[in-house]
Amino acid sequence: MAGESGELRREIEALRERVSRLSAAVLRASASLDLDTVLHEVVDSARALTGARYGVMVTVDAAGRIEDFVTSGYTPAEKDEMVAWPDGPRLFEHFRGLAAPIRVGDLPAYVRALGFSTDLMRSRTMQGAPLRHRDVNVGNFFLAEKEGGREFTSADEEVLTLFAAQAATAIANARAHREERRARADLETLIETSPVGVVVFDGATGQPVSFNPEARRIVEEQLGMPGRSAREVLEFITCRRADGREVVLAELPLVQVLSTAETVRGEEMTLAVPDGRSLTTLVNSTPIQASDGKVLSVVVTMQDLAPLEELERMRAEFLGIVSHELRTPLISIKGSTATVLGASPAPDPAEMLQFFRVIDDQADRMRGLIGELLDHGRIVTGTLSVSPEPVEVASLVDQARGTFVSGAGRHQLNIDLPEDLPRVLADRTRIVQVLNNLLSNAAKYSPESSPIRIDAKREGVHVAISVSDRGRGVPPERLPHLFRKYAAPAGGDRERSGAGTGLGLSICKGLVEAHGGRIRAESGGAGQGARFTFTVPVAERRATASDGLAPAGTRAARQGRGKTRILVVDDDPRMLRYLRDALAGAGYAPVVTGDAEEVPSLVARHRPRLVLLDLLLPGTDGIALMERVPELSDLPVIFISAYGRDETIVRALDAGAADYIVKPFSPSELTARVRAALRRVAGPEPFVLRELAIRYDERHVAVAGQEVQLTPTEYELLRVLSVNAGRVLTHESLLRQAWRGGERRPPDPKLVRAVVKRLRRKLGDDAANPAYICNERGVGYFMPAGSA
Repeated sequence: MAGESGELRREIEALRERVSRLSAAVLRASASLDLDTVLHEVVDSARALTGARYGVMVTVDAAGRIEDFVTSGYTPAEKDEMVAWPDGPRLFEHFRGLAAPIRVGDLPAYVRALGFSTDLMRSRTMQGAPLRHRDVNVGNFFLAEKEGGREFTSADEEVLTLFAAQAATAIANARAHREERRARADLETLIETSPVGVVVFDGATGQPVSFNPEARRIVEEQLGMPGRSAREVLEFITCRRADGREVVLAELPLVQVLSTAETVRGEEMTLAVPDGRSLTTLVNSTPIQASDGKVLSVVVTMQDLAPLEELERMRAEFLGIVSHELRTPLISIKGSTATVLGASPAPDPAEMLQFFRVIDDQADRMRGLIGELLDHGRIVTGTLSVSPEPVEVASLVDQARGTFVSGAGRHQLNIDLPEDLPRVLADRTRIVQVLNNLLSNAAKYSPESSPIRIDAKREGVHVAISVSDRGRGVPPERLPHLFRKYAAPAGGDRERSGAGTGLGLSICKGLVEAHGGRIRAESGGAGQGARFTFTVPVAERRATASDGLAPAGTRAARQGRGKTRILVVDDDPRMLRYLRDALAGAGYAPVVTGDAEEVPSLVARHRPRLVLLDLLLPGTDGIALMERVPELSDLPVIFISAYGRDETIVRALDAGAADYIVKPFSPSELTARVRAALRRVAGPEPFVLRELAIRYDERHVAVAGQEVQLTPTEYELLRVLSVNAGRVLTHESLLRQAWRGGERRPPDPKLVRAVVKRLRRKLGDDAANPAYICNERGVGYFMPAGSA
């Protein structure tokens, strides 16, 4: 009996010592706030208490990627070998999938059974446990090779589980603390860089705790008092609220105001100081309350409304300018018509002609002003479209010169263009408009005796075109503001703009940037003239192969012409901009409009391969537009709409739509559906016959590697003949297929023969011995079968 009692006392003493060592280990691990120190202490303590030779702890992030790798008992060489072990990651993934602790008595056999190598198996025994915090796995903890070659016991497993739980808690707390610090840093950065003033007041004392830079600027610079800080200035400020109430902070302690816990949302308040200075701000005030309703702090934001008031002033001034400019021609028109209608006797024909000329000139002026206003609106909303094509710079300058001279321009024009200038990729009408604006601008601010110079040179992948004058010049401080929208210069003198509305240079900037170019102004100062330069992309020459077809890489790099054009019709400017950017980013050439009436002309002009059409449009809907506009019948149409009802989608598809996309949608979904629709309607493979090559997807025709420029009718006739190569097509069939609306045209073989004659001449085909277009006398024409 005494022996049993002694054995029991020894077990109790061993247990007490074990508990004491365990408690000491837990306290050591908890003594530090540094996560790395805690994890190392946990691994070392668990090894010591269980008699393990090795300890490994692996932590993972939220995505399951290994984050920390803590070891104990390994030499540096052993650790390097373990890290480099190829099967290590896969074995770790196996243990990560275990939800409960595990003990293994024969580790090499266990690893072999899993199909892994045992080359680095230095341990025979092992136990492991997941690191879990609130059912979230944050890693695994392993102990290996118990002293004396013995197996790990259930008591060892309890120690491992205890330390695993402690480690998991430490990891979770460290991550929460890290995320909190990161969120705090992000919030502080946001507040510090915010264009809105932020002031935080203490709820108990009413004293300001912090100011961000914008709040300090508002208080100190706008309302500041010499020798007083922002906190001191607050005591002298009077707040006049929108309902007329005034709060004098010096007379009514701020703590009393804050104790009401009133929430203010977007209220205009005027802040004033005793010397009469005031500032109107947009104020938001939010109390931060404890669970018992006590106000802990109040966050007040203040937005200086002076910039918005300045913008409103500029808008009012712009409307005044536009009204004045439109009123001037209207007065002339009204005066001329009143004179003619009220004259007694009636004016003679010569006088009548003069009055009509005045009316015509002033009507043209009004049309120009309205056109610039419309262009300005399209630029602002992102709906301005251009149709670039290769064109000679000389022809652009010559057209602008002709317009300038015919418009009674009295200045001499000196034009200096190098002979080796490459062609540029430009919308002829729009670039001529830019030149006309710059020439008018130069003439307006130059004496008639001084010439205006136009020159150009190549700058890398662009051609730079300049318009220079010797007029009044531009002060250096005004140069950065010349292209701003309707910005009025100091002094009330509207500076160097292409039109009285102040929109000329702003429109020039929008048109040039729509081509992918830039515009800049230079001047030596007052009285030293000015030079305006804009750039236009060079139209790179097509790389051709022996069959006349450009390599795919060259086609992808080609600007404008090689891209698939897609017409987008939507009355929402933001959606138009979103669709334009998504399509352009995917390599397409979008043509956008918000006006359904423009669809027929845009289809005829740009010949898009697909149409994105909003279901609901002003005055009509997309389905009715499809039925009303025959130009859409041959094109795949994808409807875009916020309506996702089945019956609406079915009605659109029954009307002939290629697809239907419900808003909102991602750019990737949009482009995937566009690609799918284009694949369904893709034309035949390229046609090759001797030296003639036709690439249908790009409407590109080449003979012996040289591109052939064809009119739309010539191309359609050649396309119809080549697609039906080997078959004779009658004159009536060609009229029906190659001419739009040809089914309503009376058959006229002369019309077909005239186009065939022009087409043969451009292809270098001999009518007496044709290689490409053959005649079936009295019937029609055919092309020999080519090779795809």
